[in-house]
Formats: sequence, structure tokens, C-alpha cells
Amino acid sequence: EVHLVASGGGLVQAGGSLRLSCAASGFTFDDYPIGWSRQAPGKEREGVSCISSREGSTHYAESVKGRITISSDNAKNTVYMQMNNLKPEDTAVYYCAANCELLLPGRYYGMDYWSKGTLVTVSS
Repeated sequence: EVHLVASGGGLVQAGGSLRLSCAASGFTFDDYPIGWSRQAPGKEREGVSCISSREGSTHYAESVKGRITISSDNAKNTVYMQMNNLKPEDTAVYYCAANCELLLPGRYYGMDYWSKGTLVTVSS
């Protein structure tokens, strides 16, 4: 059974950093991309970052480029998203998924499995 568990959210001041983790199980980890997305109050969910271990490639939304780094530890079946220089507009519930459809529709073959969200709150 596929499981994705997102963790690492919290309250941070503007300019601060957080590292989110996405622990995956139940599938061959590097067969599928892992994508992070977020949903702010009153807004649609948007893709934030994506990593394909198979390709060795990473992708980012324009709004987070230069501030966020996605990486994976295949030995631990875990993807990390390091977020630096956080801004109040980064406040959202963050989700990881075994696909990158929100950021790169149709780019990768993924699975429709999602984690529960982890809340990131950035205070000004």
C-alpha cells in the first residue's frame, strides 16, 4: 500500500528556514517523481517543486526559485524540500505526491497518491 507522509511544517518568521520531509513507502521509490505542492487559504493548490530520481532532475515554480531546494535520499525513500528566506506569502499547507502534475502536467508518469498536509506559517 502506498503511503506518503509529509512533515516538518511549523511557524517561522519571515527570512527564516524550514525543511520539509516526504517519507514514501509501498512503491519503488525511484520509479516515480515526487512533487511538492501547496495550498494557501482561499487559493487553489499550486505546484512548488518536483524531483525525478530516475532522471536526476529537479524543477521549481518561478515563485520559489532560488529559495527552495528539493533533494532525495533514495536509501531512506525520503524527499526533502529545504525552504530558505521564507516570505509570508509562502504560508500554506504543503503536500507531497507521487507525481508532479500540478507543476509539470504530463511531464512524468506518476501516481495519484498524496500525503496529508503539513502547515507552514510565515509571520511578518
